[in-house]
Amino acid sequence: MTLLLLAVTVGLAVLLAIAATNYRAFPRLHPAPATSPQPNVSVLIPARNEAAILAETLQRLATQDYANLEILVLDDRSEDSTPQIARQLAAQFPHIRVLQGTPLPPGWTGKNWACAQLAAAATAEILLFTDADVRWHPGAVQSVAATLQTLDADLLTVWPTQITHSWGERLTVPLMAMAVLGYLPVRLAHDFFHPLAAAANGQCMAFRRPAYTAIGGHAAVQAAIVEDIQLAEHIKAAGFKLRMADGAGLVACRMYAGSQAAFDGYTKNILAGHHNRLSLLALSTLFHGSLFLFPWIWLLAGAHWPLPGWPGWPLALTLAGVTLRGVTAAATRQRVTDAVTLPLSVLLFTAIAARALWWKARYGGVLWKGRVLHVS
Repeated sequence: MTLLLLAVTVGLAVLLAIAATNYRAFPRLHPAPATSPQPNVSVLIPARNEAAILAETLQRLATQDYANLEILVLDDRSEDSTPQIARQLAAQFPHIRVLQGTPLPPGWTGKNWACAQLAAAATAEILLFTDADVRWHPGAVQSVAATLQTLDADLLTVWPTQITHSWGERLTVPLMAMAVLGYLPVRLAHDFFHPLAAAANGQCMAFRRPAYTAIGGHAAVQAAIVEDIQLAEHIKAAGFKLRMADGAGLVACRMYAGSQAAFDGYTKNILAGHHNRLSLLALSTLFHGSLFLFPWIWLLAGAHWPLPGWPGWPLALTLAGVTLRGVTAAATRQRVTDAVTLPLSVLLFTAIAARALWWKARYGGVLWKGRVLHVS
């Protein structure tokens, strides 16, 4: 047991050191001067059943002060008014083009097939893939293009500032930032050659076209559910430069509209995020329970346990976990006070992992937007 306590202590110390370093070193978007070069950019949006948000997104993009911009929207066989809304905006803004998605070929996920079609139709030297629910504030496209140039990136992935309202969103979505800022040193991701030192966010990924073509584009990850990470791994494996940046309020997103949507989204991604390996998911669950849940249990019930150092040691570990969550929240403009809910987040993600395993057993894959995505 003493070895477990020491392991938890060392683990939290290492994660806090990484988070503190990333807090200072992680690149952030900044408003770019109007005189900055404006390379040609194709903004590529796969859209399936996005009627609730698409009009606002396209208006924000179409009114960016950026001369060399084309906006392509692909209707991925939507069952709502998505194509009609896209065409209405295209009639208003000539640099918007609407594509009709073709039937899904065997072996592809819907989003990857939509992105492949968008890339084939794009004309610009920079391919900026983004989701329909990403919010582009004034100057955001210019900032992304300038940051790609400044960081000399072949792939720049931006982590949008996440907007959360419901408790389900607040307990889940910010942990994405904690995983990136607390687990992966940004210098390692940028400078170490190995693909395992890679992370990406599919909400905003800007490729230089030669690099995207060289790795095979979305065809190289056609069956992937977390295609963003796999694309980043391919970029590094091919010797190209991966760079990451925080959206810093210029690029934002409400990733999931409500608690149920958040539960469904993370159930879709959690197994694929562990390379579809049950052993890795089990180890991850054990790891997070040990670091972020066990200290709370020890602190609250430790008077009845024959463990050394109570209450000082478990109190220090509890505060370390809360501090880690708080530092990464502050770095990404989240609610710092939500850091005290970290044990609830761990319990919720354990339930999400169990639900993902049930989906796999029941459906052979995961459910998303009316489709069953088969996990290979």
